[in-house]
Amino acid sequence: MKTAVFYGVEDLRIEECEKPEVSANKILIRIDACAICTWEQRVYTGVKKVDYPFIGGHEIAAEIVDLGSEIDQKNWKIGDKVVFGTNLACGNCEFCKSGEEQNCLDFDHSKHLEGLPHKGMGGLSEYMLVEPKHLFHYYNVSPEEAALTEPLSCVVHSCETADIQYGDLVVVIGCGIMGQLHVALSVKSGATVVACDLNDERLALAKENGAQYIVNSGTQNLAEEVARISHGLGANVVFDTTPIADLVQDAIEIVSNTGRVILYSSFYPDEPVGFSPDQLHKGGYSIRGTANSNSRDFIRASKMISERTIDVRPFISEIVSFEDVEKGFKSAIKGDKYRVVVKF
Repeated sequence: MKTAVFYGVEDLRIEECEKPEVSANKILIRIDACAICTWEQRVYTGVKKVDYPFIGGHEIAAEIVDLGSEIDQKNWKIGDKVVFGTNLACGNCEFCKSGEEQNCLDFDHSKHLEGLPHKGMGGLSEYMLVEPKHLFHYYNVSPEEAALTEPLSCVVHSCETADIQYGDLVVVIGCGIMGQLHVALSVKSGATVVACDLNDERLALAKENGAQYIVNSGTQNLAEEVARISHGLGANVVFDTTPIADLVQDAIEIVSNTGRVILYSSFYPDEPVGFSPDQLHKGGYSIRGTANSNSRDFIRASKMISERTIDVRPFISEIVSFEDVEKGFKSAIKGDKYRVVVKF
C-alpha cells in the first residue's frame, strides 16, 4: 500500500509499505478520505515539532475491508462505512477511566500503530489496522463529508463545555472552519449568535449558518457591538477559536457576569495573557479550555453529519487525490480554505 510520510519541514513523500494483515482483535479499514487538519498543517510547516519520519492524518472516513476472528460481527461487517477517532488517549489514566479521554494525561499523537511503518496518526495511508472501540458508523453522506466528523466532535465537546442555554447570547471569535461549526452548533442550541472575523466572505457564510449578527473587527468595535446587542449585559458565552493570545483579553472583556469564556484553539505562540482577578471575582464568570473529544462526542457528531443536521459541505473547500497530497498541503497552508480533503 501507499502512505504519505513527513520526513522534515515541507518534506512529504509518498512511499510504498506492506499492507497490514488483520489480527484477531483488529479491523482492517481502507481509507476513503482524510481531511487536512490545522495540526498536520503545522507539522508540514515546522511549527509543530514531531519525530521524523511521521505519518499524519486523523480526520478519517473509511470502509471496513476485513475483520479479525475475535471481532463481534453483529456490530461490524465488511463494507460498513466508518469514521475513526479517539485513539490518541492512553485509556489507562484516571481521566480516561472517568470518560474524559479528551483530557488524557498521556495524550499521544506519535504512537506507532500496528501495521504502519512509522509513528503517527496514520490517516494519510491507504489502509489502517484499528480497534473497534475507535470506530463509529456513518450513513447517507459522502466520505469527504464524513471525514469532518473529528473536527465536529471537538466542537460538540466545546459547546457542551460552554453549557449553552436557550436564549443565550453567544459570540464566536474567528470564522474559520472551527468557528463556523461553533456558529452552527450554537444556533442549533437555541442561542443568538454573533460571529466575529476580519474576512467578509467568512462572515457571510456565518450568516448563512444562522448567525444573527456579524462583526468585522477590522472596521467595527466588537466590545461596542456586543454591548449594543446585549443591552449592556455582555455575552453569556464567548468562544475564542483563534490561535492569537492577544484576543483572549478581548473575549474576557465582552463576557457577562456569570458567563463562560471558552478557549478552543491551541495558541501559537503560547504567550501569557492578563486579566483582572477582581473582575473575575465580582463577575463570577469562568474561563475554560477545551481540546479534543471523546467517544460520546464522536457518536453524536457522526449522527449529525449522517443526517446533515449539521451540513458540512460548505466547509469542504477543495478535494485532492492522494497522489496530489503535497499539493493539498500547499493549498491548505495558504489560510484561505476551510478544509482541504484528500480523497483516496
